[in-house]
Amino acid sequence: MPIVGGLDIHRKQLTFDYLDTATGEVRRGQIAPADREHLRAWLARFAGRDDVAFAMEGCTGWRYVAEELAAAGVAAHLGEPADTAAARGRKRHAKTDKTDSAHLRRLLAEGRLPECWIPPTQILEYRALLETYHDLRAVHTAWVQRIHAVFFHQGAPALGEGALRTEQGLAGLRVAAAAHLSPGGQLQVATALEVLAAVEARMEVLLTQLRDAARHLTGAKVLAARLYGVGPLTALALTCWLAGAGRFSSSRKAVRFTGLDVTVWSSDRKGPPGRLSRQGPPMLRWALYEAGKTHARASAPDHRYYATVKDRKNSKRAALSEARKIVRQACHILAELGDDALTAV
Repeated sequence: MPIVGGLDIHRKQLTFDYLDTATGEVRRGQIAPADREHLRAWLARFAGRDDVAFAMEGCTGWRYVAEELAAAGVAAHLGEPADTAAARGRKRHAKTDKTDSAHLRRLLAEGRLPECWIPPTQILEYRALLETYHDLRAVHTAWVQRIHAVFFHQGAPALGEGALRTEQGLAGLRVAAAAHLSPGGQLQVATALEVLAAVEARMEVLLTQLRDAARHLTGAKVLAARLYGVGPLTALALTCWLAGAGRFSSSRKAVRFTGLDVTVWSSDRKGPPGRLSRQGPPMLRWALYEAGKTHARASAPDHRYYATVKDRKNSKRAALSEARKIVRQACHILAELGDDALTAV
């Protein structure tokens, strides 16, 4: 690796620092603005070489940088942000873009860069669709809650649970809004219903795409067939974030990656002990929790354990326990499949 360097990614510029190990020369500078076109032009200096490698942190913007590096024949190494920062040690000087890029270059040159997996392009696309679907669900829930809040704020009768799920329920809601709400409140509800209709239409399109993707991805197809409660979305999410040869050395690390592990108490932090770390992809954590709740059914193979935890703690703890089990089982299945889990069928 005669040329080794680091790239610090920001919205306005990319700061580079690279060393030519053959001559000992170090070059530093910035690529601005930070976009594909200017990065591609800068990378032209390494054309025809296969001994160049750059490290960057796994922050927003890494995808297009990694893609352009690969297209230029430059080896891309993605560093885990928290572990990369920890490798800096105690802070003695002001943190700048120049020091960050130099830090990445040194870690890569010394073989100490805590690397992240760079998924194939198709997996990144599936992740984007899954995250969009999760965002739309959050928006949908917020607008539903807003409608209920308007009715309560103006002292109107409470809406039934199915008021927004059927055409009959929606018709009744509009009648109730006209009878009990002020003109402003009626406008709020009408606006919310219009937004909900648009969100539901987009969610339906996305759901069709995601189910089709799950049917044609080996890992998702196997997980949906072998794990109780794991439907197409959860199977696809598990495959997109956990699959790949050598991704995790143990299922415990996979649980930690999902953010479903329980944190230990630390004297330098505020808040109660025993909280979920909530690190990792929110979409994956939501899907796993929903899958864990399916074990509340009497027909579920692990219902007895779910019921025991529910009686001792509560239903939420029981669902989380089942979700962790699902992660462990999925991790072992995906490890058996290796990179074949990411192939199309």
